[in-house]
Amino acid sequence: MISPAGNFKLYLASKPVDFRKGMDGLAAIVMKEFQLDPFSGAIFIFRSKRLDRMKLIVWDGTGLILVYKRLEGKGFEWPRMQDGVISISKTQFEALFEGLDWRRVTSRRINRLALV
Repeated sequence: MISPAGNFKLYLASKPVDFRKGMDGLAAIVMKEFQLDPFSGAIFIFRSKRLDRMKLIVWDGTGLILVYKRLEGKGFEWPRMQDGVISISKTQFEALFEGLDWRRVTSRRINRLALV
């Protein structure tokens, strides 16, 4: 499981991309199609035409990192296909990365006084 530490922004491309693209090709999509900076430290999540594959790129301050994941046995739960990119929370990303339906994940605040 990859769980980003800190306050990363997470962007999910809702349309599939050509998975022959490497980190430079994906960074070009971020700049040209999404008008975002791939070197900002945000995590950019891309889907393939097949539902079982994802790629992530992130700038760590010294270089681009590319992560590729293929989910065995089933596909990821992707948003409806449309142009553009959507922002997701860290909790939603963790669910997506594990193959869960990230749209059903919500953050819940626990009243600690009620636990005493």
